[in-house]
Amino acid sequence: MRNLGAVELKASLDYASIVDTLDAAYRADITVPERSHLTVPVAGGADMTMLVMPAWDASDFIGIKLVNVAPDNAKRRLPSVQATYQLFSRVTGEPVALIDGTELTARKTAASSALASRYLSCADASSLLMVGTGVLAPHLINAHATVRPINRVRVWGRNSEKAAAVAGRLEPMDASVDVVTNLDAAVLEADIISTATLATEPLIRGELLRAGQHLDLVGAFTPDMREADDDCVTRARLYIDTEEAIKKTGEICDPITRGVISEKDIVADMFAVVRGEAQGRGGRDEITLFKSAGSALLDLATAALAYERA
Repeated sequence: MRNLGAVELKASLDYASIVDTLDAAYRADITVPERSHLTVPVAGGADMTMLVMPAWDASDFIGIKLVNVAPDNAKRRLPSVQATYQLFSRVTGEPVALIDGTELTARKTAASSALASRYLSCADASSLLMVGTGVLAPHLINAHATVRPINRVRVWGRNSEKAAAVAGRLEPMDASVDVVTNLDAAVLEADIISTATLATEPLIRGELLRAGQHLDLVGAFTPDMREADDDCVTRARLYIDTEEAIKKTGEICDPITRGVISEKDIVADMFAVVRGEAQGRGGRDEITLFKSAGSALLDLATAALAYERA
């Protein structure tokens, strides 16, 4: 059995290849049972979220990802997402690889957002606002830059020092990177707004959005979390990665529960968009919003790519 750590994944999983792999995965025959979403109480701290995410394809692999999301890890200078991924033979059931799930998740999640941007953002989008300073931030910036001609990046976070540190964690790219402290002003200027935070109150105000922008909402992975307000979801054309987003994410299930929007307001999931069954961006002046919940489908495809390249 191969043991693939973060170093091996960084060397073998470039974002452009993962984006193409995920595009193919949405067209493939992969079985994804509903994931388990468990709350784990933590004495004296914020509850931890445990995810159990299995999937298997038609011939080669079975995979399962175990994820713990620990909100208090930021205080410990540790990633909030801790995970492992195990890959098995679809034929014999033998384990074939144990993979660093934290690095795998970060690269897969960023590539998923970039894939959505390929279909939903304006083709000439050149400015990116990154909201959040955690592990995902540099991954998202680099991944978006593989599908759009990003030449200006701005980073906002509650802690300006952490925002500045994001630039140091980026892979080489041909873009200026600046820290901003005025979030509203930065929202007005960005072509693509990507958010990856643990916010429970909205950070992005829909009244500020302008024609042609694309919102990439990655955080808010539980029903009581929000990164964007109701005006965002009512002004934008709504897209999701999978139906999990309807059940699990505050950006979608919260306004549905309160009657602000209905499921009919969701234009499509990425299965329909990638397969040509639903339209992506329809016009230059549209505001598009992509909400990702994550899917074991994408984890399996990325893990299989890592194993094959190893």
